[in-house]
Amino acid sequence: MLEPSWNDLIPSLLFVATVIAKSIAKIAIVLAVGVVGIRFVKLGLTHLERLIVLAGERTETVSGMAKKRAATLTGILRTVALTLIWAIVIVEILDLVGVDIRPVLAGAGIVGLAVGFGAQNLIRDFISGFFIILEDQVRLGDVAIINGTGGLVEAITFRTIRLRDFSGIVHIFPNGTITTLSNMTMDWSGFVLDMGVAYKEDTDRVAEVMRQVGEDVRMDPAFHDKFVEPIEIVGVDNFADSSVVVRIRIKTRPLEQWNVGREYRRRLKKAFDAQGIEIPFPHRTLYMGETSRPFQVQTRPEPVPAEV
Repeated sequence: MLEPSWNDLIPSLLFVATVIAKSIAKIAIVLAVGVVGIRFVKLGLTHLERLIVLAGERTETVSGMAKKRAATLTGILRTVALTLIWAIVIVEILDLVGVDIRPVLAGAGIVGLAVGFGAQNLIRDFISGFFIILEDQVRLGDVAIINGTGGLVEAITFRTIRLRDFSGIVHIFPNGTITTLSNMTMDWSGFVLDMGVAYKEDTDRVAEVMRQVGEDVRMDPAFHDKFVEPIEIVGVDNFADSSVVVRIRIKTRPLEQWNVGREYRRRLKKAFDAQGIEIPFPHRTLYMGETSRPFQVQTRPEPVPAEV
C-alpha cells in the first residue's frame, strides 16, 4: 500500500482550509450584521425616545414626566430587541458550522410548550407588566406604593418592578402579584397637613396665618419652582379630643412634597409661636367631685360581756 505523498495531501488541506476560512468569514459576517443591527436598534430607540419626549412635552403638566415615560418604554424595547437579535445570530452561527437547527428549533418548541404549561405565573407576570407599561401606571424615578410597600422605582421590566425604600432595602414585585399600586408622583404631588390648634383659638385667624406662611414659602426663590399652585386652605376638618384640626394642601412638583412640607412645618411652628397660637398636646386633668359627699361610717366598740 502506497503512502500518500504531500502532493496528494496539499489539495485536500487547501480544500479544508478554504472551507474553514469560508465558514469563519460567514460567521464574521453574521456577527458583523448582528453588531450593526444592534447599533441601528440603539440609534432608532434613541431617536424614538427623543420623539416621545417632544410629543409628551406638548401635553404634560409637569416637566420631566415625558422623559421618564420615554426612558421606561425604550429601556424595555431595547432589552427585547437585543435578545431577539442575539438569538437570531446564535441560530445562524449554528447553521453555518453544520449543526442541524431543525431538531433544535423543534425541541425548543416542545420545551417552550412545556414551559408554557408549567410557567403560568411567569406568563401572568409578562401580561400584567405589558399592561402596566402600556397604561403608563408607573415610571422610572416615581415613588410608588405597591402592595403596601413604598419606595423609589428603580427598574421596570415586563416581569418585575423593583423598589428601593428610604432605608435602602430593595423590594422586587412580580407584576402578576401586584394587587394595589399607588403612584405618589404622577404628574404632581401633594403635601397635606392636618394642623391641630387649641379650642380657644380663632380658626379664621389660624387659617390666615397658615396661608401667609404658605405664600412666604412659595415666594422664596429656593422653593418657588417646586410649587404647582398656591397653598389651599381646606378648612376646619375635625374636632379632636383636645384640638380643632385645620387641613391644608400644597401641590408640588413630583418628589418635592417632602422638601416643601419640611420647610412649611418649620416656618409654621415659628409663626404660631410669634402669634401666640397654642398647639395643644395630649393631657388629662383630674377633678374631685364635691356634689355628693361620701357616707360617714362610725364604728362602735363591741360590748364587754358581764362576769358571771
